Amino acid sequence: MSHTVIGRRPVVLWFRRDLRLDDHPALLAAARQGPVVALFVLDDALLLTAGQPRLAYLLRTLRALERQLGAHGATLTLRRGRPEQVVPSVVADAGAAAVHISADFTPYGTARDQRVAAALGEVPLVATGSPYAIAPDRVRRPNGDAYQVFTAFYRSWLANGWNAAAHSDPNAVEWRTIGGEPIPDDPPITTTLPDAGELAARRAWAQFRGDRLTTYADRRDHPALDGTSRMSPFLKFGAIHPRTLLADLGADDDAFRRQLAWREFYASVLCHIPSTARACVRPCMEGMDYDSGPHADTRFALWSTGRTGYPIVDAGMRQLLAEGWMHNRARMITASFLVKDLHIDWTRGARHFMDHLIDGDLASNQHGWQWTAGTGTDAAPYFRIFNPMSQSQRFDPDGNYIRRWVPELAALPGNEIHEPWRRPQGAPPGYPEPIVDHRDERADALARYHLLRSEGQHAAHRREAATRPADPR
Repeated sequence: MSHTVIGRRPVVLWFRRDLRLDDHPALLAAARQGPVVALFVLDDALLLTAGQPRLAYLLRTLRALERQLGAHGATLTLRRGRPEQVVPSVVADAGAAAVHISADFTPYGTARDQRVAAALGEVPLVATGSPYAIAPDRVRRPNGDAYQVFTAFYRSWLANGWNAAAHSDPNAVEWRTIGGEPIPDDPPITTTLPDAGELAARRAWAQFRGDRLTTYADRRDHPALDGTSRMSPFLKFGAIHPRTLLADLGADDDAFRRQLAWREFYASVLCHIPSTARACVRPCMEGMDYDSGPHADTRFALWSTGRTGYPIVDAGMRQLLAEGWMHNRARMITASFLVKDLHIDWTRGARHFMDHLIDGDLASNQHGWQWTAGTGTDAAPYFRIFNPMSQSQRFDPDGNYIRRWVPELAALPGNEIHEPWRRPQGAPPGYPEPIVDHRDERADALARYHLLRSEGQHAAHRREAATRPADPR
């Protein structure tokens, strides 16, 4: 039941990456202050860069939130425009005393919130909680710098700990309604999307916990098996909070706990070094020799549509187009192939993923690509060049993942499906020959790296010589 306190001015809860009603610290803070106006801003700066599948999934998540609010006698106020204009307008319409948010630590989100706070003037922008178990600016090295090694971050992250889940009762919130726009229709897509929203997230988590959590460590790297949680799209939009998941994990569930920590690690790296959204974490890798021009464009098109002639690569890329999601092992294989077999800049592949992934998270996507490309936070990364044949044989030994996504190869036995070009009769009709020879391209990638390292060493020697004091003799 809603409780009205006479004289309390309303407040605005501005939803962003927290599209749920339970375990929502900002909602609890807003409800303590006054009647709550639920707001979502359709921000073109984000919508126009989201990619159609992720935009459709966002809109479905908003509809799910709207239905939840409706069940509690509330409505979602939706308005479109620049947040620094829309949010003050809503505050004026509602006569609101404050705007409550979950903190955003992305480069765009941080700058946007600074603009909104300035535009609000004396009306405070109150941040409570974040999309992470621990805010990305809190876990630091003893000297205050950001961690760039996951194992050290993980130890500190665990030692820091996180708050318990803050369960809330939406029926106990006094909701206020002001006018807004209807949620737009989905853009046209061919992608098959999962159910969206908080209730779907809770169902998916309960099913994973009951069926697959205990086998997660053994099955998570095998893309043909239903061994992962598929919680990443829900986490992307905050339909469920990571600490809700963490609260359900036991001592034997460290493999899954570490995956949640990887998400928080990459958010911390981006928070402390915003330039890594586009630039290499390791500046020395900025000079890497990548291919460009029409030849590279042709190879990129074949990679992006799953027509490379390497079955495990093609399976991953076709899954991305069909589902707006890709198994993590396949993400690493396909990324390595683009950067180290096709010699194409990692940023181009990262953009393609962000165009199609419904769980496309800037920090996780960009730094995952950098980890594979050898430009990121790993200590000795560039020599890790994924062999698509051995990866396929190891993680999809029966070829079932390939059969699902590359039907041209479905009739081949497991011992042939990984390298169909080696069959006496060649690959089946309709499936391409390999566009490159992996062994040759691996050698080329390493040669380019050694050249870059040699040039870097020469440049360092030249800088040292230029700053060396003159011989006084």
